[in-house]
This record gives sequence, structure tokens and C-alpha cells, in this order.
Amino acid sequence: MSIIPILTPKKLLVILLKAGFYIVRQKGSHIWLTNPLTQKSTTIALHTKDFSRKMTFTILKQAGISIQDFLRILKNK
Repeated sequence: MSIIPILTPKKLLVILLKAGFYIVRQKGSHIWLTNPLTQKSTTIALHTKDFSRKMTFTILKQAGISIQDFLRILKNK
């Protein structure tokens, strides 16, 4: 898992939006996202602290995004 970079929640949100996710709702600092094509959903907390690699991996797993696709989207940003 060391190839996964440490990201801010806002950067991860942008990556998920580019991967086809839409914001369903927001309550406080938590944003619920869903992808209508894959029927996957996940939640991101927009706190000021960076996500750990493990948290980023967990969110990507919930979203159904592979590490390769994640790195490709991150590179094309």
C-alpha cells in the first residue's frame, strides 16, 4: 500500500468526482457520494487533517476503484 499517496480530503473528493461519483448529500463535514453506473457509494469527511494511506485505501475499496485506476486519475489531474 505504499504506492498510495497521502491526500487531503478535498483532493480525494475531486478524484472521486472525476471517477464518476456524484454528491448525494452533505451533513456537516461528511459528504455522501454515489456512482450511478456501478451502484457503489462511500462517505468522505472533509476535515482539515490529511487521510492516511489506510483510510484512502478503505475509501477506494468502498468506491470500487482499483489502485491502478486511482493512480491514473491522480496522474491526469
